[in-house]
Amino acid sequence: MNIGAHYLGKRVVVTGCSSGIGQATARLLVEAGADVHGLDIKPAELDLASFRYLDLRDLRSIDSAALSISGPIDALFNCAGIPPGPSPIDVMKVNFVGTRYLTELLVPKMAPGSAVANVASNGGAGWPQRLALLKELTATESFEAAAAWYEQNAPALPSAYSVSKEAVIVWTMRASGDWIKRGIRVNCTSPGAVQTPMLDEIQKVTPAALIDVVAQPIGRRSSAEEQAWPLLFLNCPLASYINGATLPVDGGFIASGIVAAR
Repeated sequence: MNIGAHYLGKRVVVTGCSSGIGQATARLLVEAGADVHGLDIKPAELDLASFRYLDLRDLRSIDSAALSISGPIDALFNCAGIPPGPSPIDVMKVNFVGTRYLTELLVPKMAPGSAVANVASNGGAGWPQRLALLKELTATESFEAAAAWYEQNAPALPSAYSVSKEAVIVWTMRASGDWIKRGIRVNCTSPGAVQTPMLDEIQKVTPAALIDVVAQPIGRRSSAEEQAWPLLFLNCPLASYINGATLPVDGGFIASGIVAAR
């Protein structure tokens, strides 16, 4: 099964293409012969078809980036994200609010048979316990409304990082039922511990031993490339009947936790 062969000559967009999972995804797509258009807040050191500055916290930046990308778009990879930090609203905007807004601007440029892959996290595994609230958040109709909803409800919620990733999962499921009517699939992955610059930032506030708990039972952290290949699979024709799914890419952490809890 040669996943890369399905991207030869395809026009794709990758957010977060300058580092981590996004960089690995963009690199694999370039190597496969895709026409790769990258978006990020920092320049990318890759041979891309084009690169555009994107700040997912800024409505005007998103509008400008989306307007500059012409169609058709065969696949969109939403890999941009930031770790927990001093500004919860920034975390929410980058990981969910801005990502959703950008995607909704690009979906009209996607033809039947195209697909979207979002990067969530096993940090968002608690979404079933907050489904009612997450349905409210993902039902907001604009960037501003979603940001306002979060700021109003934040005191009663856990960390912005967890909630933002939970929102990505619920939004993926919600969007899958609508976009498939246009012939567009949408899925997401749920990575575990991944050795990327983002994890380096997380380790500044979280003990490494605690992070390595998430690396069980496989006993190691994944590489960014090990996260990128599942994204390429979800967005290629080999996955043509997969829609609205959350694929754990965590070495078995969620599965072992579910079994242990029973």
